[in-house]
This record gives sequence, structure tokens and C-alpha cells, in this order.
Amino acid sequence: MSGLRRAAARAWGPPRALRAFSARPRDRIVETVGKLLQTKAQLETEEGKKNFILKTPKETLTGKYGEDSKLIYDLKDQGGELLSLRYDLTVPFARYLAMNKITNIKRYHIAKVYRRDNPVMTRGRYREFYQCDFDIAGQCDPMIPDAECLKIIHEILSALQLGNFLIKVNDRRILSGVFAACGVPESKLQAACSTVDKLNKMTWEDVKNEMVGEKGLTPEAADLIGEYVKLHGGLDLVEQLLQDPRLSHNKLAGEGLRDMKLLFEYLMLFGIVDKISFDLSLARGLNYYTGVIYEAVLIQQQNDRVEELVDVGSVAGGGRYDGLVGMFDSKRQKVPCVGVSIGIERIFSIVNCKVKASKEKIRTTETQVLVAAPQKHFLAARLKLISELWDAGIKAEMLYRENPKLLKQLHYCEDTGIPLAAIIGEQELKDGVVKLRDVATRQEVDIPRQKLLEEIRRRLES
Repeated sequence: MSGLRRAAARAWGPPRALRAFSARPRDRIVETVGKLLQTKAQLETEEGKKNFILKTPKETLTGKYGEDSKLIYDLKDQGGELLSLRYDLTVPFARYLAMNKITNIKRYHIAKVYRRDNPVMTRGRYREFYQCDFDIAGQCDPMIPDAECLKIIHEILSALQLGNFLIKVNDRRILSGVFAACGVPESKLQAACSTVDKLNKMTWEDVKNEMVGEKGLTPEAADLIGEYVKLHGGLDLVEQLLQDPRLSHNKLAGEGLRDMKLLFEYLMLFGIVDKISFDLSLARGLNYYTGVIYEAVLIQQQNDRVEELVDVGSVAGGGRYDGLVGMFDSKRQKVPCVGVSIGIERIFSIVNCKVKASKEKIRTTETQVLVAAPQKHFLAARLKLISELWDAGIKAEMLYRENPKLLKQLHYCEDTGIPLAAIIGEQELKDGVVKLRDVATRQEVDIPRQKLLEEIRRRLES
């Protein structure tokens, strides 16, 4: 085994359900998400773009995020030019496509983004955090790539075993059609959309008051909007709205509803429609969305009702942004795009809470085996055994003491969550065995030296 692979054997391992996340959960989440996306797209890395390092002038991000623009970090370089830290991975991706004349690509990207926000650690809200984006760019028939993005959200949340979840879907065209049918002037459509986006944090009465008092909508228009944004359902709701007398004459709403019907047909083929809710209150306040939008939330059962875990917020979201690339292209050439962002840090917070609530011992190491000795003067035997384990790709360690006490070595296993201890002493050397101890049950069994690797692997895989 090469030195690189041997080093990796000391630091990394495959995820196995929630228990695996108790050790370095953030890394496990990234690994799990990455493995799922590898089957669908190429990885875009920071290293791979080193020849295309670009400054981000403030105007690049201006007007892309609606009311969330106030959360963008601004700074000046040495020459006094006003720059910004990236708010998300979508706008930089669109800019990259435009500058390199790329019109067809499928990729995923895991990297840091920055928000000038008030951190709330328990809710996964940070000023610097990781996001994972998956995007499909290029000309496609309607709703096929959009359905794939929803399928990916379903796969990731199922694999991470976060609990029950729901993926809300809507369409900006439907929302715009609803606003227009309710008498909202075109100049106030974006403002109305940003206000509706607050329904997951505010009551309808508060949202209505903001629409009327701050956004300048009439009370009658706000009341009509309220009738629509309370609706949620499945394909039956789509069919109902296609017959709606107010929406039937609106071109945008009609296009959006027909595409939504097609989307549900594809989601049925994917077998995930039971996790999908067509929700007219979903707005996603980012200005660059042009079509289907979606957001995944965790839910819980409360007195025969399904309720969203509002203290957590969404764990994934995205949508179609067909006009964003054209904003950065000198010829305004549009490249249709759709994508999804996975909130790595928010998921990490949820996993952390679940591990703590389960009262399971939190592992603080990736080590699988501690090599120990019950007597003094067995450093050479420990070094030889640990070398064999490393060469076999098993993550092993030992205490850096010449003659550590056995009790101290076993306590170290329990404190850090190392599952196995390989004990070698005078009697074991004489008998040609290694005593393998299950740290959780404290049961010990003598294993012939030549069968040790096989037995360790068997136990780690079970």
C-alpha cells in the first residue's frame, strides 16, 4: 500500500447510517452528498478553476438577491475597488459560464459562501459556511432536468436519514400570474414576491400588513393573494388551478401550471411524488429565478397533523434561472439553467442534535482500532502490529507512551469512541494470537494473528 493510501487509512472511512455521523459529522455529510452526486455529474473544484480566478465587483451581485442583498459582504481592495464575497454558488457559476462561452454542462460544487447575517448556531445559520450546488445548464425539453434536481434532493435527504421531509414546489410564473390576477401592478411584483417569501417566518396577517403598509398593495389585492398562498396539494391542485377563472386568462400562469403538471408526471415515474407538495406560498426571494422553484424542509407529526420544523428552516432549495447567464454575457445570450443548493451546515446542525438526543457516545476520532499492551516493554510489538494494520488500510492508533497502563488505554477508547482494541502482551505473543476487545460490550476474544485482519474487517462492516 502506498504512503498516501496508508495515510488515508488513518483518517477516512465509509459512512454507515446515522451512527457514522457521530464521528466528524460535517465530513461524513460532505462525503455522502459527494458520493451521490458523483454518479450524476462532474465535480467542479476550486483548484480546477485556478486559471479563471476573478474578482467579484459589487455590481456583479447587485440586484440578484432581492431583500437578501443586505446580507452580502462588501470590501475594498488595495486600489479602492468595491468588491463582494460570494453570497451563493449560483451567481459565480452563471458568470463563469458566460465568460467561458459554455452552453452545456452538468456539475456539482462544494465550497464556502458568506452572509452578513446574525449567526444562530443551533439553526445552522453562520456567516461563513459550506454549500453544495448541483446544476444542469443547456437546452433541454421542459421539466426533465428540473425533475432530476428534485430526485437528487430526495436521494440526499433519504441517504442522510434526517427524518421525515417534504419538498415544496412552485413556479415563479404561477406566482406572477396569481399576483397579476389579484391586481398587483407589474412594478410591484418582485416586492410582493419577497413579502410572500416571509410566510415561513411570519403569520399571514403580518405579511398582509407589510404588503399593504410597506409595499403599497391594496387591501383587496392582499386578501385575494391570501386565498391563493394558503393552497397546497398535489396534481389535483394543479388541475384545479388550470380551471381557475382568474388564472385561465394569464399566459404566464398557464405556462407554469402546464409545466407543473408535466413535472408531477415525471416525479411519479421517479417514485417520489409522495414527498412533493405544490405550495403556492413558496416564493424564494432571490430575483434570478424564472420558473420552477423548490425547497426541502423537515417535518414532524404533531397530534395527527404534519408540521414543519420551523426552527430548522429549509435544508435544500433551488429552481430554474434561465436569464442569469445572459446578465453576464456581452451579447445577452441566455443559457437555460436549473439547480439545487444543499445546506451542508444546516444539515450538520440537525445531525448533531439527533446524535446528542440519542445519547449515543459521540466519536471524536475516525480511528477504528487502538493497539494496546497490558504490560511494560511491549512498544516494539505494538509498533509492529500497528504497521500491519496501517498497511492493510485499517485506521489504527496507539498511545504515544512507552509503557502506558492498560486501563488508561481502554479509557481512551471509551472516551473517543474507538470501537475495537487490539491487545498484545506476553501471553498473546507466546500463543500467536491478538486479544480483540469490543469496547462497547467489553467482551474479549483471542484471534489467531493470521486471521486478525479478516476479523477486524468483519466486525467493522457488521
